[in-house]
Parts: sequence; structure tokens; C-alpha cells
Amino acid sequence: MNRDERWLLPEGVDEILPSKARAVEQLRRRLLDLYASWGYELVFPPLIEFLESLLNGAGQDLERETYKVTDRLTGRLMGVRADITPQVARMDAHSLRQEGPVRLCYCSTALRTRPAVPGGTRAPYQVGVELFGHDGVDSDVEVISLMLATLDAADIKAPTLDLGHVGIYRALVAAAGLTETQEYALTDIYMRKARTELTDFVAGLDIGEAEAAALQALPWLTGTDAIEKAEPLLASVSEDALQALAQTKAVIERVQALHPNLHVHVDLGELRGYRYHTGCIFAVYSNGLSEAVAKGGRYNRIGEVFGRARPATGFSADLKILVNGLEVPQVLSVFAPADSDESLDAVVAQLRAQGQRVVRALSGCTSSPSELGCNQQLVLENGRWVLAPLSS
Repeated sequence: MNRDERWLLPEGVDEILPSKARAVEQLRRRLLDLYASWGYELVFPPLIEFLESLLNGAGQDLERETYKVTDRLTGRLMGVRADITPQVARMDAHSLRQEGPVRLCYCSTALRTRPAVPGGTRAPYQVGVELFGHDGVDSDVEVISLMLATLDAADIKAPTLDLGHVGIYRALVAAAGLTETQEYALTDIYMRKARTELTDFVAGLDIGEAEAAALQALPWLTGTDAIEKAEPLLASVSEDALQALAQTKAVIERVQALHPNLHVHVDLGELRGYRYHTGCIFAVYSNGLSEAVAKGGRYNRIGEVFGRARPATGFSADLKILVNGLEVPQVLSVFAPADSDESLDAVVAQLRAQGQRVVRALSGCTSSPSELGCNQQLVLENGRWVLAPLSS
């Protein structure tokens, strides 16, 4: 690398400059206070763990996104976290080991080998919550409501909630008796929404007409009438699928009762995170962005690898994306001269203790108060230091 390129950052790795950093930090504080008011306890998972722990359970989907290093103390492989959720699940299952519901929240940086979307970041500043120990509509609705409160704190207007349930697809696959290889191929087709390929694939399966019709229709069961269309299709195929559909309907009704102006889009064929999600999955979109501003879902089996298969649901978001809709807060400051005066020192200390931002001049520097972002200054009047507007 030549000297002119030394300032370059790797693709997908960004820096946050003062104005945006101020917005990120203020939002972080608001969100952590919000989560605390709902009973969520803050945790700090480690940046790096042994790979076996980091990639167990939900983390298996993150294997290709995880940076791996060798621990020089033990010779074992370690990974830098690409997502914080598996770590919090380990903390609940292994470190805390409580019997009742546990509510945890976090806010820290993750690192991925590739961005989630083209042009995206590889170093998200991830904030989120996880609720362990309850399996039902109540906890799903609580987490979704807290996710919506998060967007409200970030001043994200008119969000759209996209909601589905991977349990429906799982039940249909089980009812059709598909092999693991067939399930893998079918899941790939669903993820790509390849209609013609799906028709050919289902036609080649040795399954009943009802199972075939349900599998072929599921990816396109979307919108306000998706649940009504799905009920007769699923009723003759799988009781488990019908139960998952009923759960989805109950969640939607509860969420809309709490948030009557919210636009909800149902997508019963959505399989995001299919390898570890087990129930309701949800994401929020806003401002025409192709990437969700927050997403989550239920993942009941994640703690099994740590010895406790606790039900769980949660969501996460990237603070750097959430602040994009916020106005950068203006910080007004007081300019203090570089005078070596004990009374000036006392006034400066008092103002800072009151929460004022005071910028002290440095001897020999020529920066003007306005260049330093100051709108007031301390001036000496009748032997006392007092606040005054900047001189024009």
C-alpha cells in the first residue's frame, strides 16, 4: 500500500464522525433506558469466543460470516462474533440458568466477513433484546411492540411490519415426508421465489394432492387475505401447520389492537433464518429501504446445545441504520479563554457540572469560538466571569 492509500478503510468498514457519533450515542442511551423500563437487563457478551460455542445453535448459519483466528494460548480456533444473539442465548442457558422468563438487552459492535446487502456495512453496531423462557403469543407481541417502540425512539415514520411463521413450512415439509435433501432443495427454491422451478419440483415429489397444493401455494400467500386463503389449504394437510397459522393470526390481531395505525404485511412463505427460527418471524421496513431496519423472531431450540432448550424470541437492529432518519442534534457550547485564572477555572467547572459543554481555548491556537461550535463565551465583567453572546 502506498502512502496515498493508507487512509483507506476496507470495503464495508466505516467510521462514524462526530456529528453522527453524537446521534448514535444519544439514541443508544434512549434505547437502553427504554429497554430497562420494560424490564430488560443489559449484558455485555465478549467480542471473541471459541468457535464451537459461537457457531452452535443459531450460530451455525453464521459460519461463513464469521472471522476466525487461532488462540495463541490454547491453539484452538476462535471467532469474532458476527451476531450477538447466539451469545446472549448462551448466557441465558449456561451462565444465568434461571427458571422463569429472562429479559436481556445488548448494544455492541459485531463483525462480518460480508455485508448483509450489497454496499452495506460489515461492522454493524447491533442493538437488540431477547426474551427467554416463554413460548406463546404474549412474548411474541411484547418483543414486536418493543421493536416498534425502538423505531419510534429513532423517529422512523410509518413503518411496515412484515410477519410470517416458519412453523407452517416446517409442518408441511413433515406432512409431505420430504427427505433432508429434498427439504434443502425446496427451501432454496422458496428463498428465490422461483415459481416455475417450484411447480416442476413439487410435480416430481411422491406426495398427495393436498400436500402438493399447499407447498406450491405457500410462497405466494401474502397480503391482507393470506391467512384466509391459507386456512382451507392447510386444514386437510397438517394440524401443526393450522396451529402455527392460528398463532400468526393471534399475534397480528394483538399487535394491531396495540398499534392500530401500523401497516402489517403477511408473508407466510418467508423463510429468513429458517435453520434456527421455529415460529413467528418479523421485520420492519421503512423509507423505501430494501434492507429491514429491524428484524427478529422466535428460536426455541437455540439453548439446546448449551444443555437447556429454552423458548426464546427477540429482535435486533443496527444503530447506524436507525439514526439515518434522525436529525443530527446541534450542540451549543460556551467558549472559555485560555486565561490562567482560578476564578475562571471555578466557573468552567461549575458550568460543566451543570451539563454545559465548555470549550477551553489553548494558548497559541487561532481557532475562533464559532469554528469550535460555540454560541456563547465567558467574558470578564467587573471582576467576574459571566456568559455573553459571541461578539459579531
